[in-house]
Amino acid sequence: MAETNTRGAGVGKKARAGRRPTAAEAVRVNEIFARLAAANPDPKSELKYNNPFTLLVAVVLSAQATDAGVNKATPALFALADTPAKMAALGEERVRDLIKTIGLFRAKAKNIVALSRLLVARHGGEVPRTRQELTALPGVGRKTANVVLNVAFHEPAIAVDTHIFRVSNRLPLAKGKTPEEVEAGLERIVPEKYLLHAHHWLILHGRYVCKARKPECPRCIIEDFCRFKGKTI
Repeated sequence: MAETNTRGAGVGKKARAGRRPTAAEAVRVNEIFARLAAANPDPKSELKYNNPFTLLVAVVLSAQATDAGVNKATPALFALADTPAKMAALGEERVRDLIKTIGLFRAKAKNIVALSRLLVARHGGEVPRTRQELTALPGVGRKTANVVLNVAFHEPAIAVDTHIFRVSNRLPLAKGKTPEEVEAGLERIVPEKYLLHAHHWLILHGRYVCKARKPECPRCIIEDFCRFKGKTI
């Protein structure tokens, strides 16, 4: 999805204008997502959050960390600071102490306090709804911005993490050498009706079924559509 000053939904339309899948590919992709949707009609983020700001903080903290690890640290943090103003007032040292169980906690504490100050100064204490504004915040990259757009604001953005990158290249759905290539490819081929939840279906499938070291192919609901040569069945 190319950067624009429009909201995420408008961003997706440009990316979808590229090469369209063949009829056979479209049928295959539609069936894959139909099965994922039937198995989990309303997928949710596994990160715990209270509002768009706490979601943003949780996603920043989740970089090179597990959701479970983040969820252990954030209740105490969010009890003290669930708005940008409160987080900025808490200060870097206190934030650092509260998140010290998470990897890269020093850099993350610095970014969280800095982005909180910018949210207060530039956005009236609100989390912006465009990728361009989100990625201008300290510690916020494209993936983090896409998660916030998708989860907090219900935009059809796909945040390509290691799980989605693996699943998309393995099946394959959209092959690519970079997360951006996979993201653009997925936006072109995922049917419109499945685009909103595609991010969660793929990440959960990669996290619990199509694992990196040993995929659990015997219990995979889309195994018959998978062309991965390293299948375990």
